[in-house]
Amino acid sequence: MFNLFQNIHIDWLGKRKAFIAFSIFIMVAGLVSAISRELSPGGTNAFNLGVDFKGGTVVTTKFRQRPTDNEIRDALNGAGITDPVIQATTNKPDEVLIKIPLLESTVGQDEQQQQQQVQAGRQSVKTALDTFGKEAEGELTLDTAPDAAYKIVGTDSVGAIAGSQLRNQAVTATLLGLVGILLFIAFRYDWTYAAGAVLAVFHDVLMVLSFFSILQWEVNLTVIAAILTIVGFSVNDSIVIFDRIRENMATNRIDSIFTITNESINQTLSRTVITAGLVILSVLSLVLFGGEVLRSFSLALLVGLTLGCYSTVAIASPIAIWWQSKLGRAEMKDVVTKDVGKQKLATAARSSVTRRPVTR
Repeated sequence: MFNLFQNIHIDWLGKRKAFIAFSIFIMVAGLVSAISRELSPGGTNAFNLGVDFKGGTVVTTKFRQRPTDNEIRDALNGAGITDPVIQATTNKPDEVLIKIPLLESTVGQDEQQQQQQVQAGRQSVKTALDTFGKEAEGELTLDTAPDAAYKIVGTDSVGAIAGSQLRNQAVTATLLGLVGILLFIAFRYDWTYAAGAVLAVFHDVLMVLSFFSILQWEVNLTVIAAILTIVGFSVNDSIVIFDRIRENMATNRIDSIFTITNESINQTLSRTVITAGLVILSVLSLVLFGGEVLRSFSLALLVGLTLGCYSTVAIASPIAIWWQSKLGRAEMKDVVTKDVGKQKLATAARSSVTRRPVTR
């Protein structure tokens, strides 16, 4: 098997305080950003929520000669419409769905006021699309109006209530996924390992949200899909390291648990870097060439997968080992030896594990 690193001996646990300090700094910066944006008079929201979450207007438009998504987006931006979502229809290539945010909050508004906002959004879209030519207005169609370039065939709204429901469902799905991971790892390994893995996943999610709050990247449903992907990816790498730790503890009763953990991380480091590196390069191509539609999704994946690789080594293992030495079922004892000095060593009290061959 191809191995990038041969005979490396990095003291990862010795640097755990610096790693944890870095993570706390980013998360505190994200928290300060979110709170300050919410409390500042006239400021923005903690997160730049997209149409999916805060509601908006959906305008269905049929073109005689359909412009590209970027051309439509540039026209909308020129008309003062920020963060539009351009979505093509699969069965009608000449039609496009244009989603734009509501001009102002609809909280406390009656149905008539909300409808007025929808009509105002429609007019804004019409102003932008007029740069491509005339609209076939009223009962006219593109067939009966040969000089028309497009026709708005439908206008609808996505209310704030639907947005809050989607947000709650997204949070619920993420939490249920974390609970399932916690139960699986606790059953397969030990609850101390499960705690380390799940806390590392929470760390990854909070770090991604911090970046989105600080940089005000748009948060939509694709970001939630990216976060769920990050959860699975981060746990996968953590389990690989945990499995190697468990195997090494079964065959090594001399070295300290900290030495065994460092050795296990170093043994699997090549696999972690190769696997994560290839995935991150693929996601980077999405960031650079995927366009505006995939921008939020690809940015969330890029930040989350990079931090997931980092947290696997710098967060999950130190937390799992700390919990194991303090609260876990494994009995630890103080032993003074010539090689390791005064360190807590793993005893034979841990349940036996069958040794399986592992490709290194």
